[in-house]
Amino acid sequence: MANETNEITMPTKYDPSATEAKWYDYWLENDVFKADEDDSKQPYTIVIPPPNVTGKLHLGHAWDTTLQDLLTRLKRMQGYDVLWLPGMDHAGIATQAKVEQKLREDGIMRYDLGREKFLEKTWEWKDEYADTIRAQWSKLGLGLDYSRERFTLDEGLSKAVQEVFVRLYEKGLIYRGEYIVNWDPAQKTAVSDIEVIYQEVEGAFYHMKYPLADGSGHIEIATTRPETMLGDTAVAVNPKDERYAHLVGKTIMLPVMNREIPIVADDYVDMEFGTGCVKITPAHDPNDFEIGNRHELPRILVMDEGGKMNENAGKYEGLDRFECRKQLVKDLEADGTLVKIEPHTHSVGHSERSGAVIEPYLSKQWFVDMEPLAKAALEAQGHDDTKVNFVPERFEGTYLRWMENIRDWCISRQLWWGHRIPAWYHNETGEIYVGKEAPADSENWHQDEDVLDTWFSSALWPFSTMGWPDTDSADFKRYFPTSALVTGYDIIFFWVSRMIFQSLEFTGKQPFNDVLIHGLIRDSEGRKMSKSLGNGVDPMEVIDQYGADSLRWFLLTGSTPGNDLRFYWEKIESTWNFANKIWNASRFALMNMDGMKYEEIDLSGEKTLADKWILTRLNDTIDQVTRLVDKYEFGEAGRYLYNFIWEEFCNWYIEMAKLTLYGEDEAAKATTRSVLAYTLDSIMRLMHPFMPFLTEEIWQHLPHEGDSIVRASYPTRRDELHFADSVPAFEAVMNVIRSVRNIRSEVNAPMSKPIQLFISTSDEATQDYLSANETTIGKFTNATELEIGRGLTAPDKSMSAIMTGAELFIPLADLINFEEEIARLEKEVAKYEKEVERVQKKLGNPGFTGKAPAHVIDEEKAKEKDYLDKHDAVRARLEELRK
Repeated sequence: MANETNEITMPTKYDPSATEAKWYDYWLENDVFKADEDDSKQPYTIVIPPPNVTGKLHLGHAWDTTLQDLLTRLKRMQGYDVLWLPGMDHAGIATQAKVEQKLREDGIMRYDLGREKFLEKTWEWKDEYADTIRAQWSKLGLGLDYSRERFTLDEGLSKAVQEVFVRLYEKGLIYRGEYIVNWDPAQKTAVSDIEVIYQEVEGAFYHMKYPLADGSGHIEIATTRPETMLGDTAVAVNPKDERYAHLVGKTIMLPVMNREIPIVADDYVDMEFGTGCVKITPAHDPNDFEIGNRHELPRILVMDEGGKMNENAGKYEGLDRFECRKQLVKDLEADGTLVKIEPHTHSVGHSERSGAVIEPYLSKQWFVDMEPLAKAALEAQGHDDTKVNFVPERFEGTYLRWMENIRDWCISRQLWWGHRIPAWYHNETGEIYVGKEAPADSENWHQDEDVLDTWFSSALWPFSTMGWPDTDSADFKRYFPTSALVTGYDIIFFWVSRMIFQSLEFTGKQPFNDVLIHGLIRDSEGRKMSKSLGNGVDPMEVIDQYGADSLRWFLLTGSTPGNDLRFYWEKIESTWNFANKIWNASRFALMNMDGMKYEEIDLSGEKTLADKWILTRLNDTIDQVTRLVDKYEFGEAGRYLYNFIWEEFCNWYIEMAKLTLYGEDEAAKATTRSVLAYTLDSIMRLMHPFMPFLTEEIWQHLPHEGDSIVRASYPTRRDELHFADSVPAFEAVMNVIRSVRNIRSEVNAPMSKPIQLFISTSDEATQDYLSANETTIGKFTNATELEIGRGLTAPDKSMSAIMTGAELFIPLADLINFEEEIARLEKEVAKYEKEVERVQKKLGNPGFTGKAPAHVIDEEKAKEKDYLDKHDAVRARLEELRK
């Protein structure tokens, strides 16, 4: 799609809607994102954190994937064999909850359909939302190798999941047992820690008297969940608590249930909290479960899977757990057991998917024994060949602390959508068989109904997507371990850690060399984006309004690694202006290239100071941007690029180039055209990983070789185009021009008004720099008379400015009408005197200073200082004119 004739067909304003879809289709049609599988190139691999097939991508997804896109585009241009592997996660409970909700709207329950029909509906859902996600990836411009797209429930990944489960089971690291899990009564399944959202809830402490069985008194306990007392099997005190030492070994009569339970001593009990006595309900609290194990207490489950009280709850059987609480409190109050109700705000876990209050619940589940896996992962961090580098480094501490305190992992879920647990139970003996296929006499066995936790399969993502367990797979051998993982700090515990220990266990290698951690996207006030606040932003809406490149630039440059990012529409608009600045500069350059072809670019000719300076600054920019991107400092790299493009290239070089381009020296014009073409081409390449669509569109109009900028080489420093002396020389010229413009601004003198300009230099180098560029200075300052020399004195009534190596003077008589300027300045003085008087009167009023908030008073004091400074500056200028 190269523009051979280099015709100027670019519109006056950049229109992303007319550009972006066209180029993405072109990239896909030409397989520019497909991995090369070229042994002569070094591999660079990223596997996308697979989004859940539950709906549309949000701004956090856009941030995460755009960071990956920058890395893969950059590495591809630097000559690496890049594989960026796409895929999606089946997201067990999240997807099943969505499908069930949709069915309920039609009056259908999943049990009405049965497992197979329900799964058919869920696959339909997956296909629909997978298409949506791909469409959004394309709008963001993501350079994914779609030929390798994977899904956590596809055949290959399912094979890997079975392999891992069976191997861990055979090694004794997977076991089945009873334990307290996070239970969602609405979905009737165990859920992982990450699927629990904690919310502050107005609750209460219920203080109760438990009578001693021997009738000698009572002890007082307090709980936020009185309904669980029906399952109490002990009361615990601290063995060092002298208040209760004489009671250890005695029993109490459990109110309502009239069951005799022991008083035990356990170090877990905090003597300073509450009364120092704790009710123990091993079937409904994880800490009580551990205490129960230590003291061999029975476990009495008083609720069913739907959160209703069961047969162990006595007369409360059949009541919802919260209805039971209300009735039980009334009964306890009536019989004098309830001492008091103390209001208490506390953090309560809710299911992320159903919104139900999570119930700590005793359940028979499958678990992974984490101690040996965590130990191996911790040891791996001490060796360079297996160490994972966290960026920023502080997150390694977060990872290590979690691994050091890890608990066994509950991996079973009471769902239908997911990887079915490869375990079978004998119909008669109850014997358990675990294998990759059903037992030979399958009619005598039934498979476990549960599925595996979503994180079990996503923990294998970096190597299961490469063909493992087939270790001879070409992709596994070439592209694993992966180069980098990009993800948010909120899932270090749940996903990053699990990928690391599973990869070490099954491949002997770390899953990725680097982990780049980013934060969360918040609104302009710093609040987390949520449906309840209504402050979410759809990335597709941003793209529709401003284009993908504007959103990408904001996401890539708006934060430092590990930190949160605040979303501002104003910053998106500012980026849009930057994109148009690049567009307009490119249009100007192309209009002055006179149909130049790539082979006609010649940088060997005699160059102007501006030519040498921009080529040198381009070298510096290439060095700095490459260094910063290698350190994942995308924000700093973007700042450097922005300043080079906007200030140095657009505001200075293009303006200077006009002198040559509009001149008569054909050789000089040809060289400047070449410098312009080369510099703009390099800018497009540097900017391409940040703004792929805009840069492809402009690059195709520039003289170039190759079919797409995606496969163009990334710029590198060229020492033969580095002219170190040009930088101080050009800076001296810029300082003069800036100083003159500032003086004109101070006295309201337009550029169209000619001036006299005297420059007194204080060193030989500055004298040489300025003298050699006298014509340029004269044209850019509109100085009809210009004198540059050593030790020049200031003319009468002149404005002056001091710069490095020189002082310049402009006689005011050439710039202003003295009488008009004095009258204007007198009005300015009077205006500021009034403002100062108003503010000082306000600050002197006790009624204001005594009542106004401190920040309001500080604002008024700041105004006072500002007005005084402006008043003094204007008065000084006025006195200078009156001399």
